[in-house]
Amino acid sequence: MIKLTPVERAALRAEAHGLNPVVMIGADGLTEAVLKEISSSLDAHGLIKVRVFGDDREERIAIYERICEELDAAPVQHIGKLLVLYRPKKEAAKERSTKAGKGLREVTIVKPSPSGTKKPSVTKVLLKGNERVTQGGNIKRAKARQSSTKKTALK
Repeated sequence: MIKLTPVERAALRAEAHGLNPVVMIGADGLTEAVLKEISSSLDAHGLIKVRVFGDDREERIAIYERICEELDAAPVQHIGKLLVLYRPKKEAAKERSTKAGKGLREVTIVKPSPSGTKKPSVTKVLLKGNERVTQGGNIKRAKARQSSTKKTALK
């Protein structure tokens, strides 16, 4: 279980004020599926709210402590049926965002100068999956695929 200083806890409470609950714990209580969902939400967001449906206060406190112990999360706040949990985000999600993206590729375009005596201009461009670079260095989109007249008539 992560320990927070009072200053850190106060900052996290202020940040969590505007959040909506992302996980709801129903009549079945804290099942393995609910724990897995809470863990994935903590990995994605870092700071989450969990709503517990049930009137037994001791049971809510036990659920809160069990979540914090099993998922290595820090208890931030427990008000009524709302639980606020914190766990630092995983670094793997940030690594993926540094790449160009799905379907994009970087291309270097070299165009000779109009006079032929100066240096050529070099530009780097991100192309989508349906784009290509022509012989003259221009970007061109692929034409839309032709659809069959027979297939459109059958629809």
